[in-house]
Amino acid sequence: MSSFLPPEPWDNALRYARKPGHVESYFFRANHPTRPLALWLKATVLAPLHGPAVAEGWFIWFDGERGTTFAHKHTQPFSAASFSGDGTAMAIEVAGLSFDLRASGSAKGTVTGPTGTARFDLSWTKGDSPIAAPLSIYPWRVLRTGPIPRSKVLTPFPSLRFSGRVELPWGTETLTDWPASQGHNWGKEHHFEYAWGQCLFPEHDAFLEGGSGRLHVAGLTSPRLSLLVVRKGARTYRFDTLIDVWRQRAEVATDRWSLGLRSSDGEVSLEMDASQRPMVCLGYDNPNDRRSYCFNSKLAAVKLTVRPSDGATFTLNSPHGGALEFLRRDPDPRFPNVV
Repeated sequence: MSSFLPPEPWDNALRYARKPGHVESYFFRANHPTRPLALWLKATVLAPLHGPAVAEGWFIWFDGERGTTFAHKHTQPFSAASFSGDGTAMAIEVAGLSFDLRASGSAKGTVTGPTGTARFDLSWTKGDSPIAAPLSIYPWRVLRTGPIPRSKVLTPFPSLRFSGRVELPWGTETLTDWPASQGHNWGKEHHFEYAWGQCLFPEHDAFLEGGSGRLHVAGLTSPRLSLLVVRKGARTYRFDTLIDVWRQRAEVATDRWSLGLRSSDGEVSLEMDASQRPMVCLGYDNPNDRRSYCFNSKLAAVKLTVRPSDGATFTLNSPHGGALEFLRRDPDPRFPNVV
């Protein structure tokens, strides 16, 4: 069947073909190794069905010690931005942000909003463990290149180390070897609904990424479908039997997500909890002008237990290193809204 599929571009290649009806993002998140501090950066292309395309630059600082966030988005015409790549690296200039996406790359920028100005000058290097290899949570290539789902996702760099400086209205933070990841998503629209999570466990040489979501096709909404990939050293455990809904248990609350899955690799349970942690509500516009709302925290507590079919059970914990997002149809007044 693979011979009938279109060729798959390199992971960070721009999928936008200068046609209406497309949304695409490159994003980073980095966490302090021990303190509840995190950084999130994103560059987005939005090509509506009607009207000119735009580019967006996003910046969020999550401060669990202060119990606050610094979050802003800048928008400009796509014609004023730059997304260029050569097959090994992607250079992005958008709305005051500059990304050099490669194994040893950089990010610089200035973001000014109603609450002040933030500046950052960062660099990173790719980890040398097997967990740093590019990852797709989709089990089949057709899910990344075919018409369904309408939104695709890849993680070109699951394990990076960020260093540099971030200047915030209340002071300067120095980053030294912060564990980080870089992702890439694209499609005709954002997912209808999802919970998505990701976490690095540097001290255990492990990484997880997964999600639970519903598809909306031809006016019908699917049951909640879940998948999860766990890497620990050179071993990868995949829990991605999408059609086996009876082997899945997913519970999605306002700021918590729990998941239980079984596959030929064994059993897994995951708990991610962002309650009492800084969270923001991001307005995600779709090409059809409908808005979705992404509730975003990068300080979630994580507990992962894997029971391999051919090995010993292991449990990993992170007190505040989890990236946790929920996409919903409506905003929530309890969370700051970034439009």
